[in-house]
Amino acid sequence: MARRNRQIFSDHGIFVLNMMSSPGSGKTTTLEKTLVRLMPEIRTAVIVGDICTTHDADRLAGSGAPVVQVNTDAFGGDCHLSAQMIEKAAAGIHLNSLDLLIVENIGNLVCPAEFDIGEDARVVVLSVTEGEDKPAKYPLMFRECDAALLNKIDLLPYLDYDRQAAVDFIHQVHPGMPVFEISAKTEEGLDAWIEWLTAAIRRKRSG
Repeated sequence: MARRNRQIFSDHGIFVLNMMSSPGSGKTTTLEKTLVRLMPEIRTAVIVGDICTTHDADRLAGSGAPVVQVNTDAFGGDCHLSAQMIEKAAAGIHLNSLDLLIVENIGNLVCPAEFDIGEDARVVVLSVTEGEDKPAKYPLMFRECDAALLNKIDLLPYLDYDRQAAVDFIHQVHPGMPVFEISAKTEEGLDAWIEWLTAAIRRKRSG
């Protein structure tokens, strides 16, 4: 199913990004700020995964991007989105008018990394309030992702947090992976993240 999704998205020239994180990392706020910077030049839609509620989808809809909510409560409260769920959600989106599809996966640092949904790239959001050693404790997530966003750096003056140690832990698990230190609240560091993402989209367009 993931292979079929990937082919369908490729046939439409759509770059698919799978955003993953633990709950409370600031993933939705990061996505909100990302959408503001991308649109309307890059036509974007979002699939939002949660076990229950439409809170995140309601927030993201304010960007003007098409947003499809997937709740897994009916599937037993799955802690990840599957390729089948993505196929069904994508059927409600006009793929011909898209450049980018962002999947905001369910907040979990374990399960989502284990499932291919047909994406082109995976990004993990880690906040400075979670501690430096999360990459060492949950290595699969960081090993499987193409980039990491170290979020909430605006809080560093108030925390006993070693940002270099966090980056070092990431690179111990995934040497050379790009790490973008950002604050979704103040937008510090977002330019480099947006540049990386738009470059990835351009590479897919150019074939």
